[in-house]
Amino acid sequence: MAAATATALESWQAAAPRKRRSAARRTRRREVAPRGPEAEFESDSGVVLRRIWEAEKDLFISDFWSSALETINRCLTKHLEQLKAPVGSLSDIFGNLHLDSLPDESDVAPDSIPRETLVTGTCHLKCVCYGIGNFATCIIARNQLTFLLLLLEKCQIPRSHCWVYDPLFSQLEIEVLNTLGVTVLSENEEGKRSIRGEPTIFYMLHCGTALYNNLLWSNWSVDALSKMVIIGNSFKGLEERLLARILQKNYPYIAKILKGLEELEFPQTSQYMDIFNDTSVHWFPMQKLEQLSTDIWEFQEEPDYQDCEDLEIIRNKTEDPSTTD
Repeated sequence: MAAATATALESWQAAAPRKRRSAARRTRRREVAPRGPEAEFESDSGVVLRRIWEAEKDLFISDFWSSALETINRCLTKHLEQLKAPVGSLSDIFGNLHLDSLPDESDVAPDSIPRETLVTGTCHLKCVCYGIGNFATCIIARNQLTFLLLLLEKCQIPRSHCWVYDPLFSQLEIEVLNTLGVTVLSENEEGKRSIRGEPTIFYMLHCGTALYNNLLWSNWSVDALSKMVIIGNSFKGLEERLLARILQKNYPYIAKILKGLEELEFPQTSQYMDIFNDTSVHWFPMQKLEQLSTDIWEFQEEPDYQDCEDLEIIRNKTEDPSTTD
């Protein structure tokens, strides 16, 4: 690990010029070998990768990371027991964690995917991330991304089994995510993704309430919800902030599932207060889901939000029905 870290640091270290050149010589060199768009992109992506790696180092050694990991561990322990995972699988998943250096940009092709360093866990979890934000320019989004990368490694989820989407991603950020090895979705799903029977962690910090409501609607059954874990805005907080009639009218699936879930709050530290505030881990115990009335499960109308004044999500662009025959 020490050798890898040293190599990574050396790869980012800028070489000092041997001697000072005159302004005229510097001008002539720029005229002879100008920097094209591709060279500028390589420089920009290298800067972003370095900042992600530095943020990952800081997060990994922080008290917040160890406390947050303990919170997630408590939730996943119960979740895996519910899924009847083989004995010992949890220790396999949370066995070893080391801080990998990010790939040196000079050694990674734009479309290549770095080799996985950890073996997939026996529970075969998948991960979906919505709304991470513009991590190339925003330090809050960058820290949320580094948390995701550490979480994937800790849960032994291959990065290629993590789907990421934000409608605000720049082309640079998409290319950086491709380099990191995660799968960037090309379409705005608005959170309407079915897990198709596969145990899935949804990582969606500070997302619009409608996104959580859409996700629940897309998996509105005891079987599907019992296989999901949501790391995101506190559902208890939503219940406290919104009037009951507003919650039931605009976000009915959140309102209906409040009695069918368990929630563990993320720890709060001064260093990451603005980044992970109001964040909780949610999971859906089978026993609680089965105790809900059958009427709750029969209601499966797709949300439309026509009367919702403050939607807080970017909708998928669709053709106006009035323009069609």
